[in-house]
Amino acid sequence: MRRRILPALGMALALPALALVANARMPDLLSAVAEPPELLEGCSDVPEAVALAEELRDRALRIERYMASIETQKAELAQAETTLRERLAELRTQKGAITAGRQGDTQAVRTDIDKLIAVYDQMKPAEAAAILTNLPADFAAEILMRVRPEAGARIIAAVEPRQAALLTAQMGARSVRNP
Repeated sequence: MRRRILPALGMALALPALALVANARMPDLLSAVAEPPELLEGCSDVPEAVALAEELRDRALRIERYMASIETQKAELAQAETTLRERLAELRTQKGAITAGRQGDTQAVRTDIDKLIAVYDQMKPAEAAAILTNLPADFAAEILMRVRPEAGARIIAAVEPRQAALLTAQMGARSVRNP
């Protein structure tokens, strides 16, 4: 019976001691797993292994540099995209201002043309004909197209026949160009 108690007693005392030792060595075991062992451990006398280890280190360094350059390029692209978006917004704002300015200018020109047409509508046909014959043919034709039809007919009748034919041709050409 003594022989049975001794191993049981040894086991009872040994288990807590083994647990303490295992707990004390556990961080060492975990750190060995977390950090890779040296590549040349035990192989430093084999030239092929040394060359392979150096090539792997060089590749790792190149990969790290490449990844760093990719990150730099990503940052540059993000900055460029931001700059382009800001510039696009600025250009859209300018385009809106230019469009509004053109519409205002166009309206002002239309108002001026309407006033000019009203003047020609009020003029005597002979006076209007004398002025129109001294204007460029396309401009005179534009005025004749916009005055009241009765006033335009009287003005063309007052113009010499050759000039009247030229103005009529211009008016027809304008109608064909701008249907």
